[in-house]
Amino acid sequence: MSTLERLQDILVREHKLSRDQLLPDAQLSSLGIDSLGVIELMFQIEDTFGIKLPDDNTTQFTTIDDVVKYIDQIPPQPAGKGPGGAPVHGVS
Repeated sequence: MSTLERLQDILVREHKLSRDQLLPDAQLSSLGIDSLGVIELMFQIEDTFGIKLPDDNTTQFTTIDDVVKYIDQIPPQPAGKGPGGAPVHGVS
């Protein structure tokens, strides 16, 4: 399953969006995902992908493709651990 498909699954499940709305160039704001929604989405991504996202990068995400590209550039991390060995939110 691709990163886009996994992100779409999160958005369908957690944000009650339909898959046909979730094209790569879809603006998060047009989907009803405001700045607080982006933060919530980041936690959901961390849990689903087993990665730790830096807190200061959420403002750079305007489209679904922005999020996908960001996730894809993060190197794989050991299960349950973020950068520097820090525990990942929601993973034990």
